[in-house]
Amino acid sequence: MLNPIPLSTPVFDGNENDFVLQALGSNQISTAGNNITNFEEEIKKRLGNYHVAVKNSGTSAIHLALRLLGVGFGDEVLCQSFTFCASANPIIYLGAKPIFVDSESTTWNICPEILEEAIRDRINKGTKPKAIVVVDLFGMPAKFDEILKISQKYEIPIVEDAAEALGSSIHGKPCGTFGDFGVFSFNGNKIITTGSGGALISSDADAIERSKYLSVQARENFKYYVHKDIGYNYRMNNMSAGIGLAQFFNLDKKIALRRKVFENYQNLLADFEGFSTILEPDGYFSNRWLSTFLVNESQSGFSNEAIRLALLKENIETRYLWNPLQLQPIFKEIEFYGGGCSEELFNKGICLPSSENLSYGDQERIIGVIRKLYS
Repeated sequence: MLNPIPLSTPVFDGNENDFVLQALGSNQISTAGNNITNFEEEIKKRLGNYHVAVKNSGTSAIHLALRLLGVGFGDEVLCQSFTFCASANPIIYLGAKPIFVDSESTTWNICPEILEEAIRDRINKGTKPKAIVVVDLFGMPAKFDEILKISQKYEIPIVEDAAEALGSSIHGKPCGTFGDFGVFSFNGNKIITTGSGGALISSDADAIERSKYLSVQARENFKYYVHKDIGYNYRMNNMSAGIGLAQFFNLDKKIALRRKVFENYQNLLADFEGFSTILEPDGYFSNRWLSTFLVNESQSGFSNEAIRLALLKENIETRYLWNPLQLQPIFKEIEFYGGGCSEELFNKGICLPSSENLSYGDQERIIGVIRKLYS
């Protein structure tokens, strides 16, 4: 059997062992320790004047961000529809109701025009949304110049789900810092990983400190267990933080390698009729977490599903783009504002293998399989 080519796999350079062994040697393996403190500090240095709390998942960070914004039972939260369900599920956790908003074709993220239309319509119906969840999909920043003006105009705070966009930016401003709160994910297939894990970002130091308090079951600093709030078991452990810290020092290298993979695909697919991809608008920088392409079946003669099956037969993993949330069975009753962009992206899109250690030879092998479909 041919060697498998995974979609996106972590690469460990060896320093992870040192940090993990240090945690073991100091008996700091739970939710306190030097690795946690140092990991948060390194993220903070990269982001500038923003405060950081690492969590056990990006989902936990979104949940805490919404709670800190006061989202509760019966509230409405506008949420990008073209994303993973973890962007919306925390809204449900709080007893609130997601309202889905379609994407636009330039960045594939939430459409500012439709967003404002949705806000006006919800206000006219008597319910002003409590927050907006904006996603930086596949590492591409959303149109924050326009989105932030809308947020300020209607005084609705933003949670920036930058789970896939660590290291991405607009005119040098890092993703994760555009909203009232930002979120990163360190899941197993991300740019850097802690196995599972995430981070909550904000310029509000008090809010980040409160998130840390809520993340350890809201335990009061007292001589015995006292709890005045409902808390969660959401803090990252010190061993996971050590893995993340070691990888974080190599973040720029990892991003450069992912971007090179994407550049190689662009060159290898340049003469393939019916293929297109998402380009960086002026001033935008994408980490190219995954290399994503659209297939126009009427031009190429085959679909994204045909590519998936052909590559699967050769032991090569691919994935569709995100299935829009308004199409998910669990969200079938949720209201949606849009014009069909996210559905079109889903119907045409494919994610090709994008690991930082993907060789050029493996990329040629992948493209060779696709080339055969033309004949």
